Amino acid sequence: MTPRTARVERNTLETQITIAINLDGTGKAAFNTGVPFLEHMLDQISRHGVIDMDITCVGDLHIDAHHTVEDIGITLGQAFTQALGDKKGIFRYGHAYVPLDESLSRVVIDFSGRPGLYMDVDFRRASIGSFETDLFYEFFQGFVNHAGVSLHIDNLKGRNAHHIAETIFKAFGRAVRMAISADPRMTGVMPSTKGTL
Repeated sequence: MTPRTARVERNTLETQITIAINLDGTGKAAFNTGVPFLEHMLDQISRHGVIDMDITCVGDLHIDAHHTVEDIGITLGQAFTQALGDKKGIFRYGHAYVPLDESLSRVVIDFSGRPGLYMDVDFRRASIGSFETDLFYEFFQGFVNHAGVSLHIDNLKGRNAHHIAETIFKAFGRAVRMAISADPRMTGVMPSTKGTL
């Protein structure tokens, strides 16, 4: 199989980002973003998706974390698009339920080429430490728009905002892992009746 790797640089007046990924990695991760809670969540994607990630970002954190979080989502989506290529032979669809104590979340993803985010999560707090919970939506919207995926995120149960966030990112990693895995019965075949994704 051709190595499914990518390295993407994205530079704006607000952020300077470099992301390197290996979709067939071992779950190694290195982060330097200036946003510790986001790094904790990205580590869940890497570990549970078994994807190697190296992400660095210099952002305008003196304003707030919005641009950094959103732009990392955008750049990660671009990296996935590059690494997946024509998507032939992948399962395409993935899903996962993940619990953490009282919290339970479900994530379903389709690498369809059509971006759409459907997120039903009610955080009971506006922030986890200094991290604003509104920014999770911005991260996933950025990813969805640039990876070209349909993504459904539902928190089914939960009280603790940290637990809820962690179940979402773990489930996202596992759903992605399923979707991008090679389907042994579809080797070299496009997983679509349209012939393209």
